[in-house]
Amino acid sequence: MTDAAQTPICSRAGCRAAATTQVVWRNPRIHAAGRRKVWLACDEHVDYLRDYLAARRFPVAVEPFPSARPEESP
Repeated sequence: MTDAAQTPICSRAGCRAAATTQVVWRNPRIHAAGRRKVWLACDEHVDYLRDYLAARRFPVAVEPFPSARPEESP
């Protein structure tokens, strides 16, 4: 498997960019309060994905994506 195949990508339809942010949400009509769904987002689509969910009045939060942190040099 190549590194590109292992790189998490943005959840926006048709986007193949590397994920830098996670959009955490739930649909309160069907998900228990403790359930969290996560969409990954690139810098270009984080606002689009957050706004899409917020327009539906879903609880939504934007958090850094852990693997998007710069790697430390040895």
